[in-house]
This record gives sequence, structure tokens and C-alpha cells, in this order.
Amino acid sequence: MKIVGGNPLIGEVSVRGAKNSVSKALVAALLTSEPCVLRNVPSISDVDIVCEMIRCSGGHAAISESGSVEICARELKPVSPDRWAGFARQSRIPILFCGPLLARIGAARIAPLGGDAIGPRPVDYHIAALQKFGATIEDQGSDGLLVSARRLTGCKIALDYPSVGATEQVLLTSVLAEGVTELSNAAIEPEIIDLIMLLQKMGATISVDTDRTITITGVMDLHGFRHTAMPDPLEVASWACAAVATGGSIFVGNARQIDLMAFLNKLRQMGGQFKVRDEGISFSRCQDSLRPVILETDVHPGFRTDWQQPFVVALTQAEGVSIVHETVYEDRFGYVSALNQMGAGIQLHRECLGSKRCRFGQRNHLHSAVIAGPSRLRGCDVSIPDLRAGFSYVIAALSAEGVSTVRNIGLIGRGYENFPQKLQALGARFEILMAENLDT
Repeated sequence: MKIVGGNPLIGEVSVRGAKNSVSKALVAALLTSEPCVLRNVPSISDVDIVCEMIRCSGGHAAISESGSVEICARELKPVSPDRWAGFARQSRIPILFCGPLLARIGAARIAPLGGDAIGPRPVDYHIAALQKFGATIEDQGSDGLLVSARRLTGCKIALDYPSVGATEQVLLTSVLAEGVTELSNAAIEPEIIDLIMLLQKMGATISVDTDRTITITGVMDLHGFRHTAMPDPLEVASWACAAVATGGSIFVGNARQIDLMAFLNKLRQMGGQFKVRDEGISFSRCQDSLRPVILETDVHPGFRTDWQQPFVVALTQAEGVSIVHETVYEDRFGYVSALNQMGAGIQLHRECLGSKRCRFGQRNHLHSAVIAGPSRLRGCDVSIPDLRAGFSYVIAALSAEGVSTVRNIGLIGRGYENFPQKLQALGARFEILMAENLDT
């Protein structure tokens, strides 16, 4: 994508279902042999990948133009190791198939995880949880791990860290396990609650306590569902940062305040403003200059790590020194070098530059950023390393003087629906080029 910067983004866009919610809801459909319907599904590549995984596992998944997916997994079957490894290279979702497949056919497979390059995502939590339920893990070398179980039994699991993926694994495995499962130190992100609500619709019994403990009473079988996925708060925040960074004004249809409270507080502190309406939220600057802030990413209800990258781009335009302490993914600042190449003044540090020490503080990770602004960004040639950084590079290019070339733009399609069309609706000046024409 060749982008001409220096123009504020003004107009309206809308968001549909959250990528991190929709994909897990599709996996949950494998827990039943009855038909399921998921509505408000965005047209993104991650949805296509999960639907293809369902088909390869013996299920049916049909995507409609209206944004709904019909799933029926009446009969399931094992998938060949090489085919499953191919899916795993594209996404982190395959490991979450373990619970439903163990419950339905007694076997599943774990291959190395794919997804964004934002730091290691070990499967230790997943494997330990599956073993607690009674699963046996067999290392089959290049074919990955074979997981099998004659029956699943409820258990007590205490997570060292409130991992979203591990919490989803436990939920999807426990609902058809025999007996009661107690998960402590669980993640409680809005997408987790959305999954719990869906499972409850299917007939599961799940309670969430105020101390991050989730209790699941297993049932013999689950039935189909009709569910509307929650709108994507991560995409909403990205458009909000685009409005503030470029000095524009963007109304985001279907945005929900309840999913964005920590983000909205920091946005207002920085000098952005928002107006909440029944049909969405509008975002803009409340003054010509932005203010520096100090923030730490955290698990929900804190400031989410996926909001960090676009927010940092906006902070490059603030007058003064801002500090961002990343506590969720140790290598999430990998995108910063490209911003500095564009003229940003960002320094990375190994120390915990925040109000608390985190698990990365003594492990030699560059997980704190000091951002000096305002920076005069200039057009540059950059390559996208991961999904969230991709949108952030586009925001930086739109805020910069001159022309930027943003390569590997296809990664943005993993999580943002109709991205070029939305940019066009906001008045962005850009051109999409095929790879072989980028240097002409």
C-alpha cells in the first residue's frame, strides 16, 4: 500500500464481530452435533481459516454474505498431521480444537502455533490443563503431539498468569467433562465472557466469581446455538487512535463503551475526546496539541496489550515524554524500529518503567518504551510484522509528511474487515500495489 500522509481522517466506519471472539465461538460449535448459527461475523481471513479447519474435521461451515456462519459438526474425524500443521502455521486457533475433539472423538493433535510475531506463546498451559482433565500426550516427532482421552474428568486448575488462551482451553474442555472444574486466576476479557454466554446458551453451567475463579459443571451433551458475536473493541480502538493521530474525526458504528473503558480513560487523558451514542462512538482531538501519558498494559479490566501499538503512534504526536510499560507480551515493541525510521523518538528499556514490577523485569526483555514528542513523522518504506502493528504503521503513514510504502499489507486482513474500503470512506489517499510493482 502506498500512502500519502498529512490528511486528517474524517467520516464513518462500522465494526462487526471481534476476531478474538468469533474464532472461539466457531470452535465451540464442535461441542455439539446440532446446527449452530453465528451472526455478526466479519469477513476476515481468520474466519476463513477456522471454517476450513471445521470442514477438514468433518463438519460443515457455510459463510453467508450477510455476515452469518452456519456450522454443523454432526460427524467429526481426525485430520492428517501435515494438514493440521499447515493450519497451525497460519493461526493459534488449532490448539483450541483439543477440548471439543477429545470430548467428541477422543483424540486431537497439537502442532506448533502460528499467529503474530509478538513473543513466544508456549503451549505449556494448554498441555498441563489437558493432562489435568485426564488426557494423554504422545510426542510424535515431526507430526507434533497426539492428545487422547477415553474420558474427560473435571479438575482444579490454577493458572500462574491469567492467560486468555489457557482460559479458553479450559472452558472448551470442561463443559463436556464429567464432574466439576474450578479454574482460578482465569482471564475475564470481554471475549471470554462472550464465550461463556455462548456456552451457557448451549446448555453449559458456568459461574464467574469476583476473584477470577470460574466454575464449570460438566454436562452430558450440549445443543446448538444462535448467537450474535460482540463487536470488536480492538478495531474500535485502532480507528480512535487514527482519528486522534491524524487530527481527524471518526464515528465508529457498533462500538460499545463497556468494552473500552480503560482505553477511553487514557484517550481522554492524552487529549482525545469521544462522544458515546446508542449506535456507536465518535472520536477526535479536543485540542490542537496532545498531552503525554504514562500507561501499563494489563489483563482485563486493565489497558489491553492490543491497544498499545496504535496508542503509541498517537503518543508520538503528544508534547512531552510518555512512558508505556508492556506487561503481557515480552516482545510487543518489535514494531518500534520502523516508527523511529519514520522520525519517531522512541527508546526501549529492559527495566519496568511503571508502577509495578512485572514478570519480564529480570529477563532482559525490552518491554518499556519512552516516547518523546511531538515527532515530525516522514514517509518511509516499512514492512508489517504482525496484525496490530500493521494498522499502527498505516496510522503512522497517514500522520506523516510525504509518501510511505507499507508492505505485507495482507496481514491486516486477518483481523480487520474491508480495511481499504474503510480507509477510502475516511478520505485517506492511498494505492494498493501488487508485490511485483512495489519498486516501480
